[in-house]
Amino acid sequence: MAFNKIWYTIALGLLLPFSYAHTDFFTSIGHMTDLINTEKDLVVSLKDYIKAEESKLEQIKKWAEKLDQLTDTATKDPEGFLGHPVNAFKLMKRLNTEWGELESLVLKDMSDGFISNMTIQRQFFPNDEDQTGAAKALLRLQDTYNLDTDTLSRGNLPGVKHKSFLTAEDCFELGKIAYTEADYYHTELWMEQALKQLDEGEVSSADKVYILDYLSYAVYQQGDLGKAMMLTRRLLELDPEHQRANGNMKYFEYIMAKEKEANKSSTDSEDQMEKETEVKKKDYLPERRKYEMLCRGEGLKMTPRRQKRLFCRYYDGNRNPRYILGPVKQEDEWDKPRIVRFLDIISDEEIETVKELAKPRLRRATISNPITGALETAHYRISKSAWLSGYESPVVSRINTRIQDLTGLDVSTAEELQVANYGVGGQYEPHFDFGRKDEPDAFKELGTGNRIATWLFYMSDVSAGGATVFPEVGASVWPKKGTAVFWYNLFPSGEGDYSTRHAACPVLVGNKWVSNKWLHERGQEFRRPCTLSELE
Repeated sequence: MAFNKIWYTIALGLLLPFSYAHTDFFTSIGHMTDLINTEKDLVVSLKDYIKAEESKLEQIKKWAEKLDQLTDTATKDPEGFLGHPVNAFKLMKRLNTEWGELESLVLKDMSDGFISNMTIQRQFFPNDEDQTGAAKALLRLQDTYNLDTDTLSRGNLPGVKHKSFLTAEDCFELGKIAYTEADYYHTELWMEQALKQLDEGEVSSADKVYILDYLSYAVYQQGDLGKAMMLTRRLLELDPEHQRANGNMKYFEYIMAKEKEANKSSTDSEDQMEKETEVKKKDYLPERRKYEMLCRGEGLKMTPRRQKRLFCRYYDGNRNPRYILGPVKQEDEWDKPRIVRFLDIISDEEIETVKELAKPRLRRATISNPITGALETAHYRISKSAWLSGYESPVVSRINTRIQDLTGLDVSTAEELQVANYGVGGQYEPHFDFGRKDEPDAFKELGTGNRIATWLFYMSDVSAGGATVFPEVGASVWPKKGTAVFWYNLFPSGEGDYSTRHAACPVLVGNKWVSNKWLHERGQEFRRPCTLSELE
C-alpha cells in the first residue's frame, strides 16, 4: 500500500507543472526547456522503478538462499529431518502458504507506477511534426552556414557549451526525413555520413543494406547513374537476394546502355545545355544567396567613405526631459536605410519580467496571407510569439513610454509589444514589415494606417547565427542582449522603403529572444510631417 502511495505522489508531482499541452515544440527553445524537466522527472521515475525491481529481486534471492540451505539438509536425511515435529509443521506451512506468497511476489508488476507516469507525460511529448521540424532545422542550418555533414555530425559548432554528436542511426534518420520530403540532395549527404560512420567501426543498429537502398535511389534521382550502380552493387554484395536492388540493377544497366547510344550523337548539344544550366544556377534565387551570405557574415562591406558617416553618440531624445540629464547610448548601424542601435536600453530585470509574462502565452508565429488576409503558419517563420499590453504590467508600460520618448513617435496607435522566441534553427526569411500597395487591406482592421517604423529589442545574446539582415542593402545587425535597433519602414511621404526588406537568420547555437514594437502612421502627422517628394 505504501508503495502505491509513493507512485501516486510521483505521478501527481509530474502532472502539476503542466496545466496545458504545448504544440510545435520545435518552434521555440523556451518551450523546449520544459521538455528537459519532463525528461529529468521521467528518469527519476525510472530509477525508482529500477529500485523497486531490485528490492523485489533481493527478497526473492534471500528466500531462495534460505530454502537452498534448508532443502540441502532435509534431502540428506528426509525421515530424520521430518522426525522433528516442528520441521514437519513448517514444511506444511511453507508449501501451503509461503510458496503461494512467493508466487504472488514474483508475479507482482512493479512497472505500474512508471507506466502510469509515462501515460500522463506522453500527452505532453513532441510529436512526429516536431521531430521532422527539428530535422529540417539541422538541414537548414547546414545549408545557411555551409556546414559539411561531418562537422555537424561531430557537433563541432562555434560557441557550444555542451558538445553533442550524431550517431549513424541519427544520420540515417535525417536522411530518411529528407527522403520523405523528396529532398534527394540531403538524403545523399546524410546517408553517406551514416555509411561513413559505420565503415569507421561505429557500433549501431543502423543497417548498411537499408542505408545503401536509400542512398542509391537518391543518387539516381539526382542523375548520377554510375554512382547509383556502384552503390547498388555494394548493396548486393551484402544481400545478393535483395529484390528491389536486383530489379534496380537491371533497370540501371538498361538506362546506361541507352545513354551510351544517345551520347554518340549529342555530345556537343549536351555541352551547350550544361553551360546554360550553369548560368541558370548562378542566377537562381539571388536574394536567397545574399541572405545566406549575410547570415554567415560574408555580406557587403561599407566603403571607408560611408563608414565615416556612421557615428556613436549620447542621445537625449531631441531634448526629452527624461533623457536630458541621463542620455542613452546610440550608434549608427547603417546609413541607407538608417538603422540605429540603442545600447543598455532594457535591463536584465525588465527582460526577465517580459519573458515570464510572455512564456505561458507563446504560440506558433503566423504570417498574413497576402491574398486572403488570414493568419497562418509558414515554414519560413520558425518561432513562437506572444503579445503584451501596457495596461497589464508597469514594466511593459514603461517600455512603451521609453520607445515613444526616444523615437518621438506616438505609441498609442502602435501594436502591442510582440515577444518572440526562436526554435531549433529558428528564422524568419526575407519580408517587409509594412503593407505594400498590392496589400491594401494589410492593417485595415487596426484603423491606424501602415507600419511607419520598427523597434526591435534583443533580449538575449546568441552564441552563433541569429543576425537581422537586410539583403537589399547588405546590412547585418547582430543580436546583443540589452540593446534595441530602430528603423523607418516608410518614407516621410508615406511610401514604403523597399530597402528595409529584412530577415532573421537561423539560430545556429543559442536561444534567441526578441521583442518588437510596430509603430503606425496615425498620430504621427505632426511628429513626422509628410514631405512632397515620394522618396524623402
